Amino acid sequence: MSEVKTVHFRVGNGDMTLVEFGSGRKLLIDINIREAADDPDDDTPDVGQQLRSRLKRDSKGRLCIDAFLLTHPDDDHIRGLWRHFHLGPPEEWSKSADKILIREMWSSATVFRRASKTHKLSDDAKDWAAEARRRVQHYRDGGMLSDGNRILLMGEDINGKTDDLGDILIRTNDAFAFINGNNDDSFEARLLAPMPPTGDEELEEQLSKNNSSVILRLELKVGGATTARYLFGGDAEVAVWERVWERNEKRALRLSYDVMIAPHHCSWHSLSWDSWSDYGEEAEVSEAARNALSQARSGARIIASSCEVLDDDDDPPCIRAKREYEDILEAVGGTFHCLGDGNEVEPFVLVIGASAKKAENLLRKPAAAAAAFTFPNRGVKPDRPDGFA
Repeated sequence: MSEVKTVHFRVGNGDMTLVEFGSGRKLLIDINIREAADDPDDDTPDVGQQLRSRLKRDSKGRLCIDAFLLTHPDDDHIRGLWRHFHLGPPEEWSKSADKILIREMWSSATVFRRASKTHKLSDDAKDWAAEARRRVQHYRDGGMLSDGNRILLMGEDINGKTDDLGDILIRTNDAFAFINGNNDDSFEARLLAPMPPTGDEELEEQLSKNNSSVILRLELKVGGATTARYLFGGDAEVAVWERVWERNEKRALRLSYDVMIAPHHCSWHSLSWDSWSDYGEEAEVSEAARNALSQARSGARIIASSCEVLDDDDDPPCIRAKREYEDILEAVGGTFHCLGDGNEVEPFVLVIGASAKKAENLLRKPAAAAAAFTFPNRGVKPDRPDGFA
């Protein structure tokens, strides 16, 4: 393939992105498939069917996604899991149910532990956790790492719980370029969060389920050269962005992006400790968090996966956060895009690569649902993690 593509589904205040690598492999990041979306008599975008139409079947007739990353187990990031995805041993996949097989799960262990202290998990989140544990146990038992049994854990857990999982563990700040058991030179991913557990009870109390979100920076490549950098932050809030900046201030290139999904659906809580509804325009921006989120490159885009951003007291999405992001983008000639604007039902699609101009013509209908562009290859070599082999 001479291009890569990202598909941003219109799911209201929620996240659901499909990354189609140059190799042809596909990574799904979060889902928010509402019951209304499955109702043919409702005008909510049918994102479940939109996803299925973009996937392929394997030799056994199973519709598959190469990898599925859950940034954190909030309902608006995992809603619709049981209805649409096969859970359990792959040999139990049912032709009649015809659910999507997850070849490889990408999941944080820390997020479930932190969530359980003060937050209840939805049924879909519990199902994800059970399936993740099944796959980890399958690995520990020496089972075959086949499609439907693979898992990568994003970040270490406490008390050495993940020390024996070296082959399936991605440590914070590690970079990797493999998916579903295959090396893949069409991308490089770097894990920036969740942070390793600190043992500090006060700090851990601050790190709610939102602040335990996986933060991933993806470098998408065409012909071996980096073509675009994406930053995904789930619902990470100000506490973790401050820590991310503290750890990466001297190597800020790790945070640079051509496209960023505005964290927590364009929430003010990712930029400030002050409540927007309580403080309004007097709310102060965290300089460290803003620094972490402002490493935009020339012509960058910030996408809000949210409802329409209105000038009101709502958060998320928050009008003040939108203004901060627009200010960040103004300095680099970038653009802000909200998936909730207008009445579009088709996903917003970005096509990146050598044939982007040609692809724009193919994707022009409906025009507002697609955009094609090519980021210049600036010749910047990816920064390597310390000591990572």
